[in-house]
Amino acid sequence: MEEELALRIASQSQYQQLKGRRNRFGWTLTLLMLVVYYGFVLLVAFDKPFLARPIGDGVTTLGIPIGFGVIVFTIAITAVYVRRANAEFDTLSDAVAKAALE
Repeated sequence: MEEELALRIASQSQYQQLKGRRNRFGWTLTLLMLVVYYGFVLLVAFDKPFLARPIGDGVTTLGIPIGFGVIVFTIAITAVYVRRANAEFDTLSDAVAKAALE
């Protein structure tokens, strides 16, 4: 019974659509995160004077807000994924499950 259900689900066009959209979106966000994170690491490794520039008259350097930006970016893309997963992917997943049980 379980194998038959799995085959029925895998053969649905809605399931293939869900799988394709989710994978594309996940890889896009992964690539963006890698660019931002490794971009910051490469700045630390190869352009320390740029990150060491003071902001204004204080002791805070440019590296602090850029590093904070990496953290905020991570939270933001997580929120984007969760929002799209709840809106689009869950709807498609429910449709796939409903069609498989009919």
